[in-house]
Amino acid sequence: METLATQLVQVLGDPSRVITQPSVVERLSRDFYWYSPILRPLLDDKRADVAVQPVSAEEVRAVLRLCYALEVPVTVRGAGTGNYGQAVPLQGGVVLDLARMDQIEAITSDGVAICQPGVRLGTLESTARDSGWELRCYPSTIVKATVGGFLGGGSGGIGSVAHGGLRDFNTVRAFEAVTMESEPQLLLHEGEDVHGILHAWGTNSVMTRIWLALTPAVEWAQCAVCFPSFDSAFDFGTVVATSPEWTKRLVTAFEWPIPSFFSPVRNITREGATSVFLLIANSQAEQLKNLATAAGGTVTFGAPYAGLRSSPLLSDYTWNHTTLWAMKADPSWTYLQCGFDVDPRRAREQLEILKQRFGDDFLHHIEWMKNGTGTVFAGAIPVVRFRTPEYLSEMIETCRANGVFVANPHVNYVEGGGRYRADNVQLQAKYRYDPKGLLNPGKMATFHRTEEPSTEESLA
Repeated sequence: METLATQLVQVLGDPSRVITQPSVVERLSRDFYWYSPILRPLLDDKRADVAVQPVSAEEVRAVLRLCYALEVPVTVRGAGTGNYGQAVPLQGGVVLDLARMDQIEAITSDGVAICQPGVRLGTLESTARDSGWELRCYPSTIVKATVGGFLGGGSGGIGSVAHGGLRDFNTVRAFEAVTMESEPQLLLHEGEDVHGILHAWGTNSVMTRIWLALTPAVEWAQCAVCFPSFDSAFDFGTVVATSPEWTKRLVTAFEWPIPSFFSPVRNITREGATSVFLLIANSQAEQLKNLATAAGGTVTFGAPYAGLRSSPLLSDYTWNHTTLWAMKADPSWTYLQCGFDVDPRRAREQLEILKQRFGDDFLHHIEWMKNGTGTVFAGAIPVVRFRTPEYLSEMIETCRANGVFVANPHVNYVEGGGRYRADNVQLQAKYRYDPKGLLNPGKMATFHRTEEPSTEESLA
């Protein structure tokens, strides 16, 4: 790859941003795919040949122009906090590391952030709050994760109980993205057109500029409540999550023994109890404590939220950080991503079926969230015991047979993970904008390379 690296240096004009050192290239070729015992052996030996760090859309175009001409695969990278191997290059080539494209251009008066893809979500959150705004939703990896990586490989997180996910309510207003063609184009996608590129793992374009809608900032409080049973915790969480009177950003329930995995905050858990962690409007904190006590809960922690430097930071134990804490306690734990029925009574039945079938191999971790029609329901990232691939498949099949939606995090292609659009717009965009299939090859399983198809042929 010396020749490729030399040509990339000529393209960028800066040798320091063309990386060939094996240890650094290996690090930039990895993400958190090792959460999955299925993906780990498949991806452990995959790495790029060289990494490049552009600082502008024009440099991105120049790199893609060269790689297209040489037929070199390109895998786009944010901060590598994804869990499905989105940023792992299957066929070598170039890792396009967008970390240096990290400028926030503006926070508009109507609450839209305009920024480059390498901006850290934590930085954007802090900057937005200085202007009276905050992120609508963000992953538990907010401190490290980038805006572009979140749009390319994420879907929701803290805040989704109030604002839904990235696809909902016009949260992603627009973005500019570069195509992988002989002469790469810089195209503006806005409105419904964004959905062809969102959550496509960088398989069909490279985002270079983003317009992300924010929401007015709220003074939050953190709260932890322990309940003697999962059922009582589920009922309490459902009331807070679904009732419009509560201003909330996070409502999470952890079946015991999940709270025992949270060693830094073990003092706010109780032996054998289900814990509920919340971000609630500080003005409603006292009212929430009264509701929790009346529901049979014990409030073990409550304090105003001081931003991402809060200690403890309860969001560090929610969403997929929960899985990380479980794996630290016992490497045999892994996870699923589920959605239960919007009717809480039916959701309770589904939860019980899984508990009866799998017992303590299937630990309930509920993340309440809002869907695109405005209904709040029990989403979930259950902590599950990995015994064999067949046993994991049985868990997934049992969920689906009982009406539980599963986004399978143990596959390494866009279509299998549950965020692939039924209208095929992501696939259509790949045929249109990456005809040679050089962007993150192997990650869109339904794509089959053709020789320079026309737009009409690709949509047929």
